[in-house]
Amino acid sequence: MTQRLPLPDSALDQLFRHARTVHGFLPDAVPDDTLHALYELLKWGPTAFNAQPARYVFVRSAEAKARLLPALSAGNQAQTQAAAVTVIVALDTQFQQHLPEQFPAYDAKPLFDGNAALAQTTALRNSSLQGAYLILAARALGLDAGPQSGFNPAAVDEAFFPDGRFKTNFIVNLGVGDPALTHPRGPRLPFEVAARIV
Repeated sequence: MTQRLPLPDSALDQLFRHARTVHGFLPDAVPDDTLHALYELLKWGPTAFNAQPARYVFVRSAEAKARLLPALSAGNQAQTQAAAVTVIVALDTQFQQHLPEQFPAYDAKPLFDGNAALAQTTALRNSSLQGAYLILAARALGLDAGPQSGFNPAAVDEAFFPDGRFKTNFIVNLGVGDPALTHPRGPRLPFEVAARIV
């Protein structure tokens, strides 16, 4: 394994320090190859048992947006309509079906088949991680992201996952942010409040 060096400040700025949660977008398209590149980056993020429980629906067409918008809170509809693409980050309630191929170290599938609470917790935690990887991968590719949780999950599930296997976790708008609609950065907690070294 080669020695890794810290990323340059310009990369850290793009991923973290200068990035914002975007609430307005310019009318720039996000092509299919960018969405494929996005997935090819985010898929490498670690998950427990390499389970990869997240599932993604890239909502871009007018017809699909029309199905999604009624499930969103009123304050999220305009920004979602303006975004080039909106990603529904869902979780697969039967993610363990893929474990024999994705986690060949040993047979972990029975751990989840026999414990619905563990399966739910694992799917939610790890699909949330994967959604965070999606945001960072989007920023790395030069896109802006606007994650949101102001929506009716049951309505999104009914519109996009009617068989009930997948469950919506959260939603992320992607595109090129409109600087005029981007809010100033909010403050962050200092290390002394949020963390400790033991």
